Amino acid sequence: MKKLITFILFLPYFLFAQVKDIDINTFENMKQNGVPVIDIRTQQEWKETGIIDNSKTIEFFHPDGSYNVEQFLDRLKKLGIDRDKPFVLVCRSSNRTKLLGNFLSNKLGYKEVYHLKGGIINWKAHGKPLKPYHK
Repeated sequence: MKKLITFILFLPYFLFAQVKDIDINTFENMKQNGVPVIDIRTQQEWKETGIIDNSKTIEFFHPDGSYNVEQFLDRLKKLGIDRDKPFVLVCRSSNRTKLLGNFLSNKLGYKEVYHLKGGIINWKAHGKPLKPYHK
């Protein structure tokens, strides 16, 4: 009976996954193991700072703050991103990826959504390389 009560108490944590913060070392290991990296910043941001090598660029929030969920999900699908497989989201500071990641996990059922803690700002602060963005 005690096990059943414990299971019931913790069930919501298993049902409602949340985006998981990862540090740079974990990020690099996941990337090296083929986990897709999705950079959701704006095209202007990609041009200004560059992008992480082998990341896929899919703008989510537009410069005016608007977004198109259907368009974003369609692009994710075209990249082969599956609800049951891991992928990592990247933005400037990790605020947008936290919002988007929680939405994907909690509302749409994506099971393994990660985001780079501190985003590109943290990546650059650790002297990590960025490559120029070309359309």
